Amino acid sequence: MKLLRYGLPGDEKPGALASDGTIRDLSNLIPDLAGPALLPESLEKLRQTDISLLPRVAGQPRIGPCVGSVGKFICIGLNYSDHAAESGMVVPAEPVIFMKATSAISGPDDDVVIPRGAKKADWEVELGVVIGKPAKYADQADALSHVAGYCVVNDLSERAFQLEGTGQWVKGKSADTFGPIGPWLVTPDEVPDPQNLDLWLEVDGHRYQNGSTKTMIFGVAYLISYLSRFMSLRTGDIISTGTPPGVGLGQKPPVYLRPGNRIKLGIAGLGQQDQKVVAESP
Repeated sequence: MKLLRYGLPGDEKPGALASDGTIRDLSNLIPDLAGPALLPESLEKLRQTDISLLPRVAGQPRIGPCVGSVGKFICIGLNYSDHAAESGMVVPAEPVIFMKATSAISGPDDDVVIPRGAKKADWEVELGVVIGKPAKYADQADALSHVAGYCVVNDLSERAFQLEGTGQWVKGKSADTFGPIGPWLVTPDEVPDPQNLDLWLEVDGHRYQNGSTKTMIFGVAYLISYLSRFMSLRTGDIISTGTPPGVGLGQKPPVYLRPGNRIKLGIAGLGQQDQKVVAESP
């Protein structure tokens, strides 16, 4: 299934993408694509529903973040060896973990707002993993059973905020609109192998990133098991699994986002995002 949320910011409703490309309303079945609706038993009930018989959503509504009420937004750094190299960093012996503020979450086609004082705003297409069944000390062999679905993430970054000051990466990752997710939450039955997905990103029509999850250092199952040693993973938590090479920081010379740029990115089978870059209002 391809599940989604549509409507104005803060007032999104749950929906599903029907086989004919229309959006069907799920409001009579679940209150939101969040919390208990992401548990295996709820997803199974939705799977048994004939989506084509549900009310059709008229027009072309805004598509919101594909998950509501996210508890944790966990990111993995340097999870592709060639991206580590272009960043001038050593390939990690174990996953590099940082958090992104949930206030950064936005819809897949919402504007990306460059924050005040930013000079090095950058892009990162990533595979997002949404937790369904909670996980704590999960075995790697069983780890994928905890996945509610997968989505596209743009892990936007401000490199000066992230790398040139003191402290942790989180302040360079957490500006409002720096976490577009969606358009869809694609359930695992449509993603038989999360380690075999092509992903790409373009800015103003130029293809900067063109990679595959095949080349991750640490795969999805390992990451879920690893993270669950240090914190419980709860329903609705998002893991953003790292980016392939081609970020702006790695260009020679570096290229950074400016107001007026258009970012397009996608992952095979998970949909595409399309964002206009704008400046923060004075």
